[in-house]
Amino acid sequence: MTPPPANDALDAGGSNRDGKITRDAVLAAALEIIDRDGADALSMRRLARALGRDPMILYRHAPNKAALLDGVAEVILARLKVDPADPDWAAQLRSVARDYRQLALAHPHVVPLLVTRPLATPLGLRPQGTLRPLEDVLTLLTRVGFSRLDALHIYRALFGFLHGHVINELQELIDNPDETDDLLRLGLYRLPIGEFPLIRSLASDLASYDGAAELERGLDILLTGLAAILPAPR
Repeated sequence: MTPPPANDALDAGGSNRDGKITRDAVLAAALEIIDRDGADALSMRRLARALGRDPMILYRHAPNKAALLDGVAEVILARLKVDPADPDWAAQLRSVARDYRQLALAHPHVVPLLVTRPLATPLGLRPQGTLRPLEDVLTLLTRVGFSRLDALHIYRALFGFLHGHVINELQELIDNPDETDDLLRLGLYRLPIGEFPLIRSLASDLASYDGAAELERGLDILLTGLAAILPAPR
């Protein structure tokens, strides 16, 4: 006789067979709302409507909106994979950087949660999943011979660069996409003619911004500089 399914088996909607909603389902629905309308649009009541549940049930999985936002950040960072066993530390960090950029472009409304929310939370109080990239990068770098302190410097330099890059790329907005003149496309014609001459002279470069190429160029500078300045791995 085939045994009945376990109570914790999940259906397609993320609920248990007995109808109980799961934390994964709650965070997935929260991410969907944020992706569509931004973090300010998320509320317990709206999330409950999306899940077809009483709002009070959600408090079993997140005591407040702040916890929901932390959970969503954890969901995204869980998709950022670091291979601590890769002997080519620079290539691995380059791969991590590319993946981080792709996650940011896929979920632009989540970027502020990844960049600014940690500022309000001490390291040990953050969701453990958000600390995994830090631990894995430190493991990668110390395994190839960097000291723990140098490994931390490299992590901070890399993610400081990445945070700045994705914010910069996401704000490269075109004012009039159908316009062929770059000054008009970017809205630079609104600037006083006698001011910001260098910005105006770079109109064609600004209008043809290539985020992937800018990332690679930045990584070339960053990783080459780190390798030159820090003591060689043992």
